[in-house]
Amino acid sequence: MSRRKKSLFSASCLLVFLLFCLSLAGLAWVVNQVPILAEQEFGTPGLRLTPVDRVVYSARLLLARDSLLKPVDPGGEPVRFSVGLGESANSIFHRLETEGLIHNAANFRNFMIYAGLDTGIQAGEYELNPGWSGVQIGRRLQDATPSEVLFVILAGWRAEEIAAALPSSGLSVTPAEFLHAVRNPSPSWLPQGLTLSDSLEGFLFPGEYRLKRNSSVEDLIKAFVGRFDEQVTNELRNGFEAQGVSLSEAVILASIVQREGVVVEERPMIASVFLNRLAIGMRLDADPTVQYAIGYNENQKTWWTNPLSRADLAIDSRFNTYLYAGFPPGPICNPSLSALMAVAFPDQSPYYFFRARCDGSGLHLFAVSYEEHLQNACP
Repeated sequence: MSRRKKSLFSASCLLVFLLFCLSLAGLAWVVNQVPILAEQEFGTPGLRLTPVDRVVYSARLLLARDSLLKPVDPGGEPVRFSVGLGESANSIFHRLETEGLIHNAANFRNFMIYAGLDTGIQAGEYELNPGWSGVQIGRRLQDATPSEVLFVILAGWRAEEIAAALPSSGLSVTPAEFLHAVRNPSPSWLPQGLTLSDSLEGFLFPGEYRLKRNSSVEDLIKAFVGRFDEQVTNELRNGFEAQGVSLSEAVILASIVQREGVVVEERPMIASVFLNRLAIGMRLDADPTVQYAIGYNENQKTWWTNPLSRADLAIDSRFNTYLYAGFPPGPICNPSLSALMAVAFPDQSPYYFFRARCDGSGLHLFAVSYEEHLQNACP
């Protein structure tokens, strides 16, 4: 080989060697710097990652930086997202992309594995926002404690029973706070058409409510009374007027019908009996009003004493409709829509009396006269 060729060969080898060294230096930089850059952007990696995994996933995250750090919709509104018990991580990631909460399921999966969050997703209900980044959503999925709680008011509950459900609800309002607000309502809380009220008993509409965990007592009252205003339409209000009763009287009567009428279909007939009695000045003689007057029965552990004794029926209270004619001072519970409709649109009947059938069905026997009423007694 000539001296010139040897010189060129040596130069080529040196170039290759230099390139090799540069490659090694570049690889060393990648191995050292890429994980550092990824940690700055995406936080501390999970402990399960091997050194090689850390480099690989760090590189993937940096290449997908915008997909993970920029929200899908910066002005988006919160949405509900449910994670089923036993649902796979890949299924969850796919649904997040489909529902417009993340940009790309594969990139999101890489982040969750990198951060060690893929195995910590909790089943439950979440409130997620497309205005959050993928990183924020991934971390939010580690805690299924919702920002909202489901609170239920059962039809026929009195205010004290609603209050008793608060401590286990996840809401921060105490029973004492709630009852004080119910019994001392602000004029701005009153339902439409009611200008004066000593209590909101009867206007706390039954049903399911999704409430912020940090809701104030005012928030609760406004939600319950607001639902009443939504459900008690002008048609219903016109129905009350057609029966010759005011809004407050209609709610009082509906609260009694609620407690008397176990079977929904019977409530219009029961309402007709009470309206017939009122029309002739007859006492309502309603057991639930006495139960309300008695209050909590420590022995029975209930607000609704049953059965009532002779002494109970003689209790001196304006709520005792066996002693006092006309309407009691206020509602005795919070009635359902069906009970309110029964008062607005009662059956037209000649009946003045009713009593429970003896078959345990919850149905009643109706009578025009007291003599017929006595004949309907159980043997």
